[in-house]
Formats: sequence, C-alpha cells, structure tokens
Amino acid sequence: MRVLFISGEMIAGDLAYRLKQEGCDVKLFIEDESRKDCFENMVEKTNDWKKELDWVGKDGLIVFDDVGYGKEQDDLRREGYLVVGGSEGGDKLEKDREFGQDVLKSCGITTVTSRDFLDIKDALIFLSKNKSKWVVKQNNHKSSLTYVGNMKDGSDVCSVLKSYNKYNNDDAIKTISLQKKIEGIEIGVARYFNGKDWVGPVEINIEHKAFLNDSIGPLTGEMGTVIWYENDEKNKLFQQTLAKLKPFLIEANFRGDVDINCIVNKDNIFPIEVTSRFGCPSTHLHEEIHLSPWKEFLMALAKGEKYDLKFKKEYGLVVSIAIPPFPYKSISSDYYLKDVDILFNDKLTKDELSRVHFEEVSLKKEKNKEQYYIAGSNGFILYVTGSGETIQGARKKAYDLIGKIVIPKMMYRTDIGMKFIERDQNLLEIWGWI
Repeated sequence: MRVLFISGEMIAGDLAYRLKQEGCDVKLFIEDESRKDCFENMVEKTNDWKKELDWVGKDGLIVFDDVGYGKEQDDLRREGYLVVGGSEGGDKLEKDREFGQDVLKSCGITTVTSRDFLDIKDALIFLSKNKSKWVVKQNNHKSSLTYVGNMKDGSDVCSVLKSYNKYNNDDAIKTISLQKKIEGIEIGVARYFNGKDWVGPVEINIEHKAFLNDSIGPLTGEMGTVIWYENDEKNKLFQQTLAKLKPFLIEANFRGDVDINCIVNKDNIFPIEVTSRFGCPSTHLHEEIHLSPWKEFLMALAKGEKYDLKFKKEYGLVVSIAIPPFPYKSISSDYYLKDVDILFNDKLTKDELSRVHFEEVSLKKEKNKEQYYIAGSNGFILYVTGSGETIQGARKKAYDLIGKIVIPKMMYRTDIGMKFIERDQNLLEIWGWI
C-alpha cells in the first residue's frame, strides 16, 4: 500500500516510519524547515507533497499529522482521495479557542470563560477589569507562550503579557487567548473518528506538560503521558464531553484522533481545550498499545468504515527525551548537537527498539553499521514507552529502557505517572470519574 505522509512539524512523524516497517511504500513530506533533515535514510522524503498525488493515487492513503491542512483534506476527499488526519472544521476547534468553546457549549458541554484578543493591549485592559487567575495561550498548539497564572488579582499574568508586548517587534504573537483558571485535576478523554462514528475504544489520558519534576517550570508540548483504553462507552468522562461532540464531527467530516483536555473536581468537569489531530506523544504511546496494523486501522478511518481495533488492556506510559534548547527553540544553532550520535550502552532487543519512537533523528550507514544521530534543531529527540498491568509496571519498563540510551545533554522527567499513582487516581475514583 502506498502512503503519502504530510507532517507539519513531526508531531507523528514516527508513524510514517512504522507504516514503512509494516511494508507500506511511504513518502514523507516535512513542512517545518527546522526539521526537514529528520528521518534521513529512514523514510523516503519528498519536497512537494502535491506532486506526489498521482503517485499515491486514489487507492493509497494520505495522512496529515497536524492542524492547518484541514481545507486541503476536505478538498482531497471530495476529489476521491483517501485521507485521514482531520478536517477544516476540526482545525478550527483547536486553532480558534473561542470558537472551540462555543462549539462545546452548543453541544451541551460545560465551558470555561475564555476570550481571544488580537492585540495584547486589549487583553491587558480586560484583565484590569476582570481581576482573577487566568491562563495565557495562543490560538495554536505551540506551548512556548503558555502561562498559568497564580495571583488572585491576575498581576502575574499582566506582567507576562506586558513583556510579550514589549518584545513583539515582528508581530509574531498574532492572538492571545485568556482562559479562566479552574482548580482541580487535569485529565483528558480521546477517541478516533471516521467521519460518521467512533472507531476503537475510549482513551483516558494524564498529561505532564511542565518541564520539571513535580510540575515545576515552563509548560512544554508534553514531557510524558499515561494512557489507558476503556471499552465501556458509558464512561462518565466520555459521556459528559467527547460523546456530545459527535454531531459536530459528523458535520465537519472529521477523520482522525480528537481529544478534549479537562479539569475535574468532585462535582464538575470543565473542558479547557480540544486537540483535533494526532497527539504528541500520545500517538507514540498508541504505537505501544495498539496490536492491530496501523495501515488497516488508518485506512478504515479514511474510508469511513468500522474497525475492530485490537489493543493491550494495560496502562501505557511515555517519556519525552530532549536536549537543549528545548523547551525553547534557540536563536543560534552554533551550540546545537546536530549530527551527534544516539548511542545505547547495551544492545536493544527487538521489543525495546520498538518502544523507542523518533522525532528529530536520522540514520546513517557506515561500514555496514547503522547509526542513529540527532537531526533538526529544536531538541525534541525521541520518546520512550512502556506498558503494564499497573502504572508502576509501565514506569519500570519505560525508565529501564531510558537507562540504556546515551544522548549527550539528554533531559527528561523522572516522575511521569507518580502524582497520579500517589494522589490523583484515588481522588478520581472517589469522585466517580474513573
């Protein structure tokens, strides 16, 4: 089967590599200039995905792993191509946070007070009249500007926005989204959709976005995640959030993975954002948990067909491995460790290598030896997964494997899953959410 894989910034680029390992003929397009050198000698690449449409044909599969391509996906489907990844309506759910909250509200889902601003000065005026704890975001999935306020009068958020405004000389910050801060436990619910109906089980996920242990430091795209699947559609989290979004997804002809991240407390659930695309590193963890071939599963989504997804009935855990300048892209690449080898202090088994998921990585062949090395320039190197009957078991598998990986200056959190084990799991069970 031919697969044309279009990646914005390598959110699920490793999936292209997995599809090749399943025997597919894969061509990969990477739009992000800072990642174009990734996956050399791992997957065949193309510099113009539109020129490959005749190659993939209407019997092959086209995969988009990012938002921003929704209109192209809708157009391709109308032309008869088989496409999975999202849709224009799905894109708007994530990229326009105020619109996303309006859709959730129209579907009967509890919403959080949110406001979008095209000018930071207008956001500051709003904050001066609405003193409270607020969360700063942008209308995209980039996390570098996200800040979660802690001062009751919003003074810390105001100070952050004033700094952003002062240094926004090139008008890089297009919009600012302010969302009322909600106290509680963060938990997500996700599921795949085929344009008509849900496919596969309900996913429950616990994200770890802060850079350092104990949720200290700046927010990142994701430092690690815990995921498990539920076959029961009566799951309370699903029924009060994602299940209600189905009419919109049908209207939008959405085909892909959709996630609603929430804050819950004893009595209420508050959706705070929608992710309407492949997730990172959730997709890498799906690679760990799924037992069915990806080529079959994704083709069923693209065709709008039912599919009996086989999966491990276990907890899955993924840890992100990074190097500087992560979590912020460097202005200068003079000191970036480009081309440095990724080494293993012990030979990995086939199973262990399958649990290493690549992002800013390429492959070179020298003297009949294959060697992975650092590519890109952002510091998102790879992800390591593990699964088990308990989260403790999944943690051990993941961290034991990390202990065999040697990357100069590598950084990662050592506490993925611990807060859930020690506190949140018990509370969520008492409250009846899981």
